[in-house]
Amino acid sequence: MNLETKYRIVEIFESMQGEGYNTGMLAIFLRFGKCNLACAWCDTPYQKFSILTARDILQKITQYQAKNIIITGGEPTIQPDIQTLITELKQLHYYLAIETNGLKPIPKGIDYIATSPKKAYQAIYHTKGITEADEVRLVVDGDMFEFCQMIESKIQAKNYYLSPCEINGQMNIQETMQQLGKLNSRTNNPIHWNLSLQTHKLIGIR
Repeated sequence: MNLETKYRIVEIFESMQGEGYNTGMLAIFLRFGKCNLACAWCDTPYQKFSILTARDILQKITQYQAKNIIITGGEPTIQPDIQTLITELKQLHYYLAIETNGLKPIPKGIDYIATSPKKAYQAIYHTKGITEADEVRLVVDGDMFEFCQMIESKIQAKNYYLSPCEINGQMNIQETMQQLGKLNSRTNNPIHWNLSLQTHKLIGIR
């Protein structure tokens, strides 16, 4: 591996996973800059990043105790040479989870895929995107009923979640619960949707 390969990094830190199936898992968050979408409610400063070499990244990661890494963004799958970095992390025996909008192929070596397709780009997801994941997590940005049904038919996953949308510090939790109830009250439907809250925000951690 060329340890001088450069990457766009927003931040690297250790915390607990705050949402989805792995809530509570101690992990190192490796957050990349840049994204191929531009969601109005995005809570990540993905345009503010530093350029770090692979050597820099590995030095920071190995300072932490956790052996789980959550690769996130921005959008990690659009990063140049990300496969090289992932291969190196696997050789160091890290468990690798990725959080992705699901429009690009997943790099090899990922142990857990959490995908979050975006309703605002529904037309794109009709023709593009991954078809398998461990977890689907959709942010409630308007009426999600038809979009959820489309995603069910497109992406095979072990678990499906709805998450509240946060705008200006306010989460639409009640609306999310109502839409969750509507989805789960369908007859003869094999997919059960669950609620995923950003618990890290509720308890005030990163």
